[in-house]
Amino acid sequence: MTILPQATKIEVCNTEVVSEYHELNRAWWDQAAPLHVESPLYDLEAFRAGENALRPFEPEELGDVEGLDLLHLQCHIGTDTLSWARLGARVTGYDLSPQSLAAARLLAAQLDIDATFVEGELYDAPRILDGHTFDVVYTGIGALNWLPDIQAWAKVVASLIKPGGRLYLVEFHPILNLTNTDAIELDASWHYFHRHEGMTFTDSYDYAGGTQTPEALTTMEWSHDLGSILTAVLDAGLIIDMFHEHGEISYERWSGLERLGEAKRWKIPQGMPQLPLEFSLIARKPN
Repeated sequence: MTILPQATKIEVCNTEVVSEYHELNRAWWDQAAPLHVESPLYDLEAFRAGENALRPFEPEELGDVEGLDLLHLQCHIGTDTLSWARLGARVTGYDLSPQSLAAARLLAAQLDIDATFVEGELYDAPRILDGHTFDVVYTGIGALNWLPDIQAWAKVVASLIKPGGRLYLVEFHPILNLTNTDAIELDASWHYFHRHEGMTFTDSYDYAGGTQTPEALTTMEWSHDLGSILTAVLDAGLIIDMFHEHGEISYERWSGLERLGEAKRWKIPQGMPQLPLEFSLIARKPN
């Protein structure tokens, strides 16, 4: 992984700059989508056979979604989106990558699941979705690091929620930004606190670990500390009803992690530093 010393500063109000990071990251996700369809991490064979792609705690935390309108922002190939549909929600997936959405639509058709998938840049979602609002706006693992402005993200989310509706956010814990990918130790090349300029990467690494190697493409990512995420949600007018930190993770980030049975969940073995690995949050829009 090559970290370029200077990345373009992002101002969300600057349409040209938003377009720049949008095009870079969309190209990466377009390339990744067909690889992820074949990836053991997503395991579409098991998903087609009925496996739920959500983290085990998610349906319990959010509760019954039967008959609710649920919007999944940054939905990628749609496995989490369609998992909520299997639990009874009327789902809409939203993503910047047309190749990801094509895979999601095909998967929905193969499984005969009613789902809508919409292409668009995240900050433009209120316009593209034509002012439609939802009972639940859901954002899953590995989404926020692709966004330059967390305050603007929270305002977008709040605008998409019906009065009395909820945001359900499930994410990697930002403390992971401080750790090396090879060992549970500090990595000085990344940052815990947000930096406007972000980080630019050019490599052929694919987190899903498929058998094919993607072409090296440049992407832009940003760190968002917990304080900025919580503050953004509150500043957008939402009321936080639940916040949990989880000591388990959805992939084997470091070798030597302990797998939890047959579930796609891992934890740090006893005797090693016990870090929070994921977090979840529910916030409500007042009536």
